[in-house]
Amino acid sequence: MEFVEVESSNIGAVKYEDSTLYIRFKTGAVYSYDGVSEELYKQLLNAPSIGKFFAANIKNAYSFTKEE
Repeated sequence: MEFVEVESSNIGAVKYEDSTLYIRFKTGAVYSYDGVSEELYKQLLNAPSIGKFFAANIKNAYSFTKEE
């Protein structure tokens, strides 16, 4: 699956595959978050504020890795 561009002041695009959520920030940095459900990914895409949803539900709740 390719990255999907999103409307956010901080997040540029997201991608989901094999229970891993990839977040590409507007800085260009990409982080992967392991163990994210597909339902949570869909909620993120449909949230009124993607950045706020990410901060409240994903950022500190899942282990992450900075991608190179």
